[in-house]
Amino acid sequence: MKAVAIQAFGRPEGLAVIDLPTPAPAAGQVLIANEAIGVGGVDVLIRSGVLASYGFKEGHIPGSEVAGIVTAVGDGVDTSWVGQRVWAFTGVGGGYAEQAIASVEEILPLPAKLSPVDAVTLGSSGVVAHFGLAHAHFAPGESVLVRGAAGSIGIMTVQLAARGGAGAVAVTTSSAERGERLRKLGATHVLDRSGEGGEDAPEGYDVIIDIVAGADMPSFFAKLNPNGRMVAVGMVGGQPPADFGMTMTAAFQKSMSFATFSADTVTQADRRAVRTEQFAAASRGELRMVVHELLPLEDAVPAHRKMDAGEVFGRIVLTP
Repeated sequence: MKAVAIQAFGRPEGLAVIDLPTPAPAAGQVLIANEAIGVGGVDVLIRSGVLASYGFKEGHIPGSEVAGIVTAVGDGVDTSWVGQRVWAFTGVGGGYAEQAIASVEEILPLPAKLSPVDAVTLGSSGVVAHFGLAHAHFAPGESVLVRGAAGSIGIMTVQLAARGGAGAVAVTTSSAERGERLRKLGATHVLDRSGEGGEDAPEGYDVIIDIVAGADMPSFFAKLNPNGRMVAVGMVGGQPPADFGMTMTAAFQKSMSFATFSADTVTQADRRAVRTEQFAAASRGELRMVVHELLPLEDAVPAHRKMDAGEVFGRIVLTP
């Protein structure tokens, strides 16, 4: 089978198409013939080498979520899964391939009206957006700022905050055109990347969901209301400065809070319940998935170039 591996960490050109034997599912696993593969921000971070300290080696196959048809099952797995359309979480890699292995505990049947492409656009991002807002103790009527809203996690956070009754949903983005698209998804105020601009935008926010992090993250503490909460759910802009907490302590009397959030801390049962609910909502047209572009698996390099350049609005999906 064809797969895409990281031959050299760094630039997108370090990705290469390789041939691998078709994997066989072990006990508790299924084999999926992929029809759609999500390209995520974590894939970019792994490929760039930023996460090398976590043990990633050359030869690693990126990709953590796929959708397709179960073609084989391992010992202990109900054979009725064979032939079913499913979404699957493959872990920290293994998705950029014509076929992928996943634990049976990490697959979910697709509703009839949900396409594989939409499933990988929503599957992980919707869960991060849901639990990121919950981690921030977001409540109806509160104001929310989504920093870096043009990606799949940001787009879902905007929609869920609006559906959850936010008093205002502000977004940071790179262009007026993107801002208008985000307004159609529920944003009420559009700011530039520094968090400035936006006619009649709130002076402060009760909740900031930050997908970017990076060098400019500390400046956004000034945009938190008293008792405001910032939750970092991503690091597409890299690590924040080592001393970023000094900005918070300088405004000690505002009682601000900062937290990180990873879906790894959510139980499998809770992730599954939320994902099932969101897939059903998407099938009813209540959630909108935004696909930037469909590309063949062999075009993983240009897909990552677009990610690096910040060109992507929504999600790029690879199709074997």
